[in-house]
Amino acid sequence: MLTVLEVILLGICEGITEWLPISSTGHMLLLYEIFRINPQDPFWSMFLVVIQLGAIAAVVVLYFSTLWPFRRPDPKASGMGKCISVFEPSKMLMWCKIAVACLPAVAVGLTLDDWIEEHLYGYVTVAIMLIVYGVGFLLIERRNKNRKAAVGAISEISFPLALMIGVFQALAIIPGTSRSGATILGGILLGMSRTCASEFTFFLAIPTMFGASLLKLIKMLRITGGMTGAEILYLMIGMAVAFVVSVAVIRLLMNYIRKHDFTAFGKYRIVLGFVILLVFAAKAAVM
Repeated sequence: MLTVLEVILLGICEGITEWLPISSTGHMLLLYEIFRINPQDPFWSMFLVVIQLGAIAAVVVLYFSTLWPFRRPDPKASGMGKCISVFEPSKMLMWCKIAVACLPAVAVGLTLDDWIEEHLYGYVTVAIMLIVYGVGFLLIERRNKNRKAAVGAISEISFPLALMIGVFQALAIIPGTSRSGATILGGILLGMSRTCASEFTFFLAIPTMFGASLLKLIKMLRITGGMTGAEILYLMIGMAVAFVVSVAVIRLLMNYIRKHDFTAFGKYRIVLGFVILLVFAAKAAVM
């Protein structure tokens, strides 16, 4: 059984790595190894995904005014009562684009999730994807060094572009890819600014991660029949910590990319990938 402190560390790890394009799975895999957790155990396999709900809540809180399609009018300017809300079609249009962007991930997840979990979930796949996308960030940032982004705001995203971003997100079903890494990299490659790509990635995470969490939870309950009190406590603590940390990390990331590119994250991914290969190779040699 884990200690509460170890669960808190898992929550901190999730809150930091979910939004940075550095693969939360890769980092959690290392922590699972340190804490001697079996990632194939039904509960901990579910925990790895469902803890993301805390991170989703952070996006909802920070961007609520941007996401909620209703607003209170200014009574002085409109003469309307305080209790009347104004519907904003532009925000509903944004949600329609988010829904379109979710389609590839839904299709891939429902058809290949079990197969990928059985055949590709392991340190080799995670390490390779960390390195591949790390190199991708370096190449794309070098390519875009003197280019101006064609899409600078979410309102400028077309439905075809949203669908293409969704295709990149679907690639993140492979462990170690990083959902945020795949969508941000794809967005930049398709002509979006770093800020626009990052914000759309945050919003896209809400339905995507909620659906993935629900799917994992249902799978676990079918296998185990339920959760113990300790398991529920661990999950609640992990999500709460992930929420608090995510609020800070999202703010820091948005401030960072206004002045910097993603080159540092690309280099970090490459180093982490080789570290994971060395750690697990050394473990295999000892065994």
